Amino acid sequence: MSTNSHRVKDIGEDDWSITSSEKYYGLKNWGKGHFRIDEGGFLNVHPLLDSQGIRIVDVIQEAKSKGYDLPLTIRIQDLLQTRVKELNETFRDVIKQEAYKGSYRGVFPIKVNQMREVLEEILDAGEPYNYGLECGSKPELTIALAYHKNLNSLIICNGYKDDAFIRLALYGNRIGKPVFLVVEQLSEIQRIIRISKELGIQPKIGIRIKLSTVGEGKWARSSGEEAKFGLTSPEIISATKSLEQAGLSDCLELIHFHIGSQVPNIQTIKRATVEAARYFCELASMGFPMKYLDLGGGLGVDYDGSMSNFESSMNYTLKEYVRDVVSNIQAVCNEASVACPDIITESGRSVVASHSLLISEVCDRISKYSIEPVIEKAEKVEKAPIIESLISILENDYSASPLKQYHDALQKKEEADNLFNLGYLRLEDKGLADALFWKICQDLVLIYREEKIQPEEMDRLKAMMADQYVCNFSVFQSLIDHWACNQLFPIVPIHRLDEKPTVDTTLVDITCDSEGRIASFVDSEDERSLLRLHEIKKDEPYFLGFFLVGAYQDIMGDLHNLFGRVNEVHVFLEDDEENGFYIEDRIPGFSINEVLEFTQHDGQLLSRKMKKQIDLATKKDQIKPREGTRILDEYMHVLKSQTYLSKSD
Repeated sequence: MSTNSHRVKDIGEDDWSITSSEKYYGLKNWGKGHFRIDEGGFLNVHPLLDSQGIRIVDVIQEAKSKGYDLPLTIRIQDLLQTRVKELNETFRDVIKQEAYKGSYRGVFPIKVNQMREVLEEILDAGEPYNYGLECGSKPELTIALAYHKNLNSLIICNGYKDDAFIRLALYGNRIGKPVFLVVEQLSEIQRIIRISKELGIQPKIGIRIKLSTVGEGKWARSSGEEAKFGLTSPEIISATKSLEQAGLSDCLELIHFHIGSQVPNIQTIKRATVEAARYFCELASMGFPMKYLDLGGGLGVDYDGSMSNFESSMNYTLKEYVRDVVSNIQAVCNEASVACPDIITESGRSVVASHSLLISEVCDRISKYSIEPVIEKAEKVEKAPIIESLISILENDYSASPLKQYHDALQKKEEADNLFNLGYLRLEDKGLADALFWKICQDLVLIYREEKIQPEEMDRLKAMMADQYVCNFSVFQSLIDHWACNQLFPIVPIHRLDEKPTVDTTLVDITCDSEGRIASFVDSEDERSLLRLHEIKKDEPYFLGFFLVGAYQDIMGDLHNLFGRVNEVHVFLEDDEENGFYIEDRIPGFSINEVLEFTQHDGQLLSRKMKKQIDLATKKDQIKPREGTRILDEYMHVLKSQTYLSKSD
C-alpha cells in the first residue's frame, strides 16, 4: 500500500482535538449521545446514554481473536432495548399528559430486520408495553405466530395475501392471538369472508386507506391516491357493505394508513393523521366497532444530524411526533364525539437503525498522485517542449493566479494527450507530463482546501483529485439503500480521532462493479461529496464504521421480506418441439424453511414453539384436539411451501 509523502500538514493541525473530530463527523448530531470519543481518540458507544461505554475497537479485536474477521456487523443489543423503551415510554407519557382516553399499541415491522436475535430483543424489551409485531408476507407471519406470546399485544398483517396467508392468520385468532388482517385491495374482503366462513373463525379486520395526503422523501410514492396499497373511499364503502351482508360488521375494528418510510417533515405526518382520524370517526359513526388507528411507519431517523426536512433527516423529535399524533387524533375524535382509538404505529427504522454498525478495513488506496514527477535538472538533458511548459506552470515562473495555473495546466495536459495519440510524444514523456499535471492540481487543491468561498472549478478539481479508499465490503450487500436510492449513512473512523484527518476521499468496495462506490456523505449543512480521512500507516489497520445501518441493510441484499430466490427455468429453442422451445432445467425457488435458516431461524424449533402454544390452547378448551392438529399441519405445510404468493393450494 502506497502512502502519499507529498501531503503536507494544513495550518492548524496541531490544534486539532477530539472536539474537532466530533464536530467534523457530526457525532453529537446524528449520534444522539450514543457515540462518543474517548481521550485516546477511540470511538465508544454508550447504549444507555450514561458513562458506561464500549470501545468499538475492542469489540473488533475480540471478534478477531475468535476467528471472526472483517467486514463485521456489530449489534449493540442494549441500544436496541433503549430505543424500544424510549418509543413506548414517550407515548405512555404524552398520553398521560394529554389525558388521552386510548392507549398505545405499537408493533414492530418484521421486514425492517428479520434477524432472530433482533426480534427476540425487541419482544423482550416490549413485553411490559404489550408491544407487538407487523408482518407483510407468509414467512414473516410464521415468525410472528411462533414468537408471539403476549396475548395483549397485536399482530398486524399487511401486504397482499393468498388463501394460505389468510387461513394462517385466522388460525392465529383461533388460538387466542389478536391477529388483524389489513385489507390492501378490495378482492381480499371476499376471500377473507369466504375462508372465515369455511373455517368457522371470526376474523379481525382492518382496512388500509389511500389518503389524499402524499408523503415526502425517498418513499413518497408509497402514499397518496396513486399508491400501490389501500382502498379508495368508494372501495371502503363497498368493503363495509360486503361485511354487513356477510354478518361480519363487528369484525371491522381498525383502519390503517402509510405515507412512506423516513418521512422528514412533521407537517406531512400531522396532515395524514388528521385525515385518517376523520375516516376513523366516520366508520365509527356508521356503526362499526372501531378500536384502533394504525399510523403505519414513517417515523424518521436523522441520518445527517441536521434536524431538517432533507430526505435523510427529520425536522422533529420523537416527543414532537408523539405529541402531534396524540393531540390531532384527540381533537378530531372529540369534535366528532367519537371515543378515541388505541394508537398503533409500525415504527421500524427508528427502532433498529442505530443499534447496528458495519466495520470495514481500508485495504488499499487509489490516488492520481501516486507517482512523484522526477525532473532531470541537468541542462544537457533535452526535454520535450510540452514538459518544459508544464514545469514552468508547476514552478509558477510568471506568478500567475492559482486559477490561471489550473487553466494553463489543463490546456497543456490536453496537448500532451493529443501529441501522444498522434505518435509525437514518447510514453516516458507522456508519463512525466501526466505526473506534472497531477502535481500542479494537487498543489492547487492544498491552496484552496480550507477556503470557504472558492471558484466552482476548484470544487470540481477537489473531487477529481480525491483519493479512493478501497474498503473490504460490498456496497450492494451491506448498504443497498445507498446504492439503490442514495440513502446517506454516517461514516466515521473508529480510531485516531485525536488526529486531524488530512486526506480527501471517496470510498469504493471490492466488487468488480463500478457502482460499488460511496461519494455522498452526511453533513450538518449540506451533503458532502468527499470525506476527509487519515493517512494510512504502513502495517497498521485503518477501520471505518458505517453507522445507523440496522434498518433494512442487514437483510435487503439477500432476503427482503424473506421472499428469497424465485423459481427458475432454462428455456431453449427447439424446432422439433410443438411450441418451438423446451425447458432443460427447472430450479425451484427457496422454501420458507430455507430462507428462515439464512436468518438463524430453525423451522423445527418454530414448529415446536407453535405446538406448545396449540397444546396450551387445547388444554384451555379454546380448541378441540383435532382442530389443533389441523392448525399445526397447516403451519408446517406453509413452512415447506415457497415464499411467494400461490394462486391455489
